[in-house]
Amino acid sequence: MSLPSRHALVPFVSVDHMMRLVLHIGIERMMVELADAIEADFRRWPEIDKTPRVASHSDIGVIELMPTSDGQQYGFKYVNGHPSNTRRGLQTVTAFGVLADVATGYPVLVSEMTILTALRTAASSAMAAKWLAPRGSRVMAMIGNGAQAEFQALAFKAVCGIEEVRPYDIDPAATRKCAANLAGRGLRVVPCATAEEAILGAQIVTTCTADKQYATILTDNMVGGGVHINAVGGDCPGKTELAPAILHRAGIFVEYPPQTRIEGEIQQLDPDHPVTELWQVIAGTAPGRLDAGQVTLFDSVGFAIEDFSALRYLHARLAGTGLWLDLDMIADPDDPRDLFGMICRAETAATAA
Repeated sequence: MSLPSRHALVPFVSVDHMMRLVLHIGIERMMVELADAIEADFRRWPEIDKTPRVASHSDIGVIELMPTSDGQQYGFKYVNGHPSNTRRGLQTVTAFGVLADVATGYPVLVSEMTILTALRTAASSAMAAKWLAPRGSRVMAMIGNGAQAEFQALAFKAVCGIEEVRPYDIDPAATRKCAANLAGRGLRVVPCATAEEAILGAQIVTTCTADKQYATILTDNMVGGGVHINAVGGDCPGKTELAPAILHRAGIFVEYPPQTRIEGEIQQLDPDHPVTELWQVIAGTAPGRLDAGQVTLFDSVGFAIEDFSALRYLHARLAGTGLWLDLDMIADPDDPRDLFGMICRAETAATAA
């Protein structure tokens, strides 16, 4: 028997729905569309709320909330980062997100964001490289071949025209996994035995490793002129990938300095070391790459506006697909002042049954 009250149903995108949506749209097309959505929000950066994510750190990982709003919609993501999870057969990163209507405060979407975060991270990387990488870049080194590697490779192919990816990981099994997953997807995949081998001939170098430590994945002598570095793995305090000397000779571009100075590669630098916010390059108020020989660095830590863009994109893209479940998660009585009455009516209905 149905209850004699109305309910506000909220669409929920499950992991299965997300995978089916990616296949429905096509992963490369989705990367391009996500990159466009993120870039559009970067163009209106001053209009959107910005705050460093709220983080709860432990010795083995971090749990974070990433909120933002444009005054019309509000969104947040819950996300963790636990590098040691893989040793227990668990994901390093898991996430879910919520999009809400500011006018009512009601949620309009709940979604898994483990897969969506992987997609938006790769799309953000490729979007940044579109503005910063050397013109005509066709070869990318992919150092760190964990869960993000294939997403990065396909995003750079779709958005930037990369033709060859050179994967390397300290675990050869990860590189074999990456190469196998990318087989037949239109990229020339050249597995490498060392980081030095991977960066040979690469115009773009992506680093995406998981260990929560001050690490040196790239030393200064490994990076020549005219290279764009997409540093993804250094994304929390005490976790870096690049030798400080690289930072001192690179043009550094970031999402949101108050967050990146705590979490990114630039945590190794003085607090006043100059950086450029990426939105300024996209908006035309700051220069990007200055010349063909410059080393550019996108110090990517992931920012709430990118997740907000992804949730808004997802909400709009769901129409007509049927790829969601309606969640009965908001109590919405006929009389807003009579919330207890809903329980009374449920009690009456249960007794009658």
